[in-house]
Amino acid sequence: MAFSFHRIPVGICNCYLLRGERTVLIDAGAWGGTPAFVRGMSALGVDPKQIDLILLTHGHWDHITCLNDIRAMSGAQVAIHHRDQAWVETGRPGFPGGVGAYGRAMSALARTVLHPQLPPVKVDKVLDDGGLSLAEYGIPGKVVYTPGHSMGHVSILLDSGDALVGDMAMNDWYLRLTPGLPVLADDIRMVVESWKKILPLGIQTVHPAHGPHFPVSVMHKEIEAFR
Repeated sequence: MAFSFHRIPVGICNCYLLRGERTVLIDAGAWGGTPAFVRGMSALGVDPKQIDLILLTHGHWDHITCLNDIRAMSGAQVAIHHRDQAWVETGRPGFPGGVGAYGRAMSALARTVLHPQLPPVKVDKVLDDGGLSLAEYGIPGKVVYTPGHSMGHVSILLDSGDALVGDMAMNDWYLRLTPGLPVLADDIRMVVESWKKILPLGIQTVHPAHGPHFPVSVMHKEIEAFR
């Protein structure tokens, strides 16, 4: 089977379906996103039962709210880095800190307004700092540990030059008016160091969890300008 990947908006979070010899779903969407997930899969002609692995870039609420529903539909295994594992298994995800005045205000508002209590989901595959090859799924790419937005954040780098970076970058109007570094992160300097680690690895196009994709040249400029 030839490799392909597809963006499926699930609430405010982009999920990505990777299809090789086996099928991997990246992230599991935000509140109210389950119907959108079902519609997206139907439009692609893919039965959720074909998903073998749900790979979470991290454990914040907007990436795991539909996880229990999607796992029930698919029977897929769930994978996340060990530092974010407890958020999934307790159903009580944490919130990131804010970067800059706007980010800090957004983070404070989220902590005040949102109190997610999600169905606990057992993690089947616990990732470590060494990442994961996706070769066993027939997918030409790898998972790389990229902490900073959360301490258990990972990114998926495909051999095609496409990078599925979760919240290592943002490009949606309510977060940023232009693409670039996240306005929410536990440690923005660590985010920058993670970018410095992956930028030399042949990335051409950045696919964030929030907003449309954009060329990697944007991130080169962001990292060079960061102080």
